Amino acid sequence: MERSYRKKKLGGYPAAGVVVSVTLALFVVGLFGLLIIYSRQLEEQVRQNIRMQVYLKSNLTENQRLQIENKLLSQQFTAKEKGKAVTFISKDEAAKKFIAETGEDFTKFIGENPLKDAYLVNIDPSYHTPQQMEKIKADIQKMSGVFQVFYVEGLIESVNDNVMKIGLFLGALILILLITVILLINNTLRLAMFSQRFLIRSMQLVGARNWFIQRPFILRAAGYGLLSGVIAAALMWLLTDYARTRITDLNLLHREDQFFILLGTLLLLGMLVAVLSTFFSIRKYLKMSLDQLY
Repeated sequence: MERSYRKKKLGGYPAAGVVVSVTLALFVVGLFGLLIIYSRQLEEQVRQNIRMQVYLKSNLTENQRLQIENKLLSQQFTAKEKGKAVTFISKDEAAKKFIAETGEDFTKFIGENPLKDAYLVNIDPSYHTPQQMEKIKADIQKMSGVFQVFYVEGLIESVNDNVMKIGLFLGALILILLITVILLINNTLRLAMFSQRFLIRSMQLVGARNWFIQRPFILRAAGYGLLSGVIAAALMWLLTDYARTRITDLNLLHREDQFFILLGTLLLLGMLVAVLSTFFSIRKYLKMSLDQLY
């Protein structure tokens, strides 16, 4: 009798199936959330490599060169948030790099270094449109001491198109996934509540108020949701830690602050969906007639 009572106590539906189902659902959500974080970081890495190449005229003095650098730094289109906004590459550095990559010393054949001093200018992502890039190119070209301005024109359109397509695809996928996960957790808890429907009715018959009946179920659901979130977050932590040791390039895309926000979201989502599903399920059984319970 004691054992049977414990199985049927108020709010005491089986935990294992609920926790496993909710954990798996949250873990899948976490994987797609991590995919979105990495895709955004990859986009940022690509955009940081979109630079305007500014070649200088020969025989400029050091003072003239620095004036050009200061002008480039003062422009609104120059990205200043991360890394070095304007990088100077002398013609000697460019020649050494070319020789190291090709293995051919072209200066021996020509007798001089025909390359020019240059600046690599990081362009703010808000200016990454073909029209704005062309305007920037024209404005820099007008600066005194500038010989030529160059950038990879097709790269801007390609990046923008791919970012839009990937964003729409991931957005639609995560929306479908969230709806599926919510329905899965909701159905799991509804099935768990189904086994408690007669106990709920018994409590009503002895005069228990609705909130008195609902409270243990909601508290238990919140606990299960939190436990599931903790397990899912731990699995995510272990998976990403292992993946980053095996694939070192992932460290370039991994952001600790965004990752912790994702883990916190899993905890809140597990509790919220579990509590709401339990609340509405109990309301349903509280309003049912005895015939409907059967």
